[in-house]
Amino acid sequence: MNKCVTLDKVSFQLKEDHNFDWLTALGEVFSVFDEQDSGNICFGIEQDGVKKFVKYAGARTKEYSGLPEDAVTRLKDSVAAYENLQHKHLVKLMDHFEVEQGYALVFDWFDGECLHSPWSFPPPDKYSHPDSPYFPFKQLPVKQRLDAFQSILAFHVNVEKQQFVAVDFYDGSILYDFKNNVTKFCDIDLYKQKPFKNNMGRLWGSSRFMSPEEFKMGAAIDERTNVFNMGAIAFGLLGGELDRSFPKWDTSQERYDIASKAVNPDRVERYATVEELYNDWELTTTSERM
Repeated sequence: MNKCVTLDKVSFQLKEDHNFDWLTALGEVFSVFDEQDSGNICFGIEQDGVKKFVKYAGARTKEYSGLPEDAVTRLKDSVAAYENLQHKHLVKLMDHFEVEQGYALVFDWFDGECLHSPWSFPPPDKYSHPDSPYFPFKQLPVKQRLDAFQSILAFHVNVEKQQFVAVDFYDGSILYDFKNNVTKFCDIDLYKQKPFKNNMGRLWGSSRFMSPEEFKMGAAIDERTNVFNMGAIAFGLLGGELDRSFPKWDTSQERYDIASKAVNPDRVERYATVEELYNDWELTTTSERM
């Protein structure tokens, strides 16, 4: 039976009791994100009018079937990605530290909404419920969605330049601030330094955005893999997601051709790098302004 835990303004359930005294010492807890299957639990905290986001591993969360110590190891290992990939479109890591029973990362708070929240809006509600962040995002003018995709591309050009590859890339990592039309990435915990090979068979991630090599043991996960990821998210933000037909596409034929090339199942037929994809995408933007 799960245990109910109450911290300040929030209540949630764990598989067993856990000491969070260290967290309440950082400020008042005003929100909790406890449905992830990663072994992490996340909190919004506020102190002296300043909000922060805390990601923690070490507790036995209700949706995680693995060992807490494995979740702790993954969270510790993720620090290198956040430190090496700092970018204006990535949430900012402020601090990280060990506590008695686990490990915590503290981020600057970003007032955005997650475009994929399966615990709140599982499909088909994700696509049709007015309170699902994805639904109003898809109603935005194409220009604003293009800007969001441009932000994602720009960040992943930086990922590529820093010799990292995206693992567990999906729309649940995207936060969108509807008030200010700003896009940020919030979850790069499993991004890896190159060279990296698929050591699982089916890697972490959502199959909606995964390339064939992300299902193949021993396959190289590299720039062409990330090109596929970028093309897949283009169809998610600007088209019909897994329905990659042109009638579902909301922008130009030129951009459709770029996105289609990016998601070619044959990796050799894709763009060689995210930067190459980005440059072609930029050329279509320039030509439309002329």
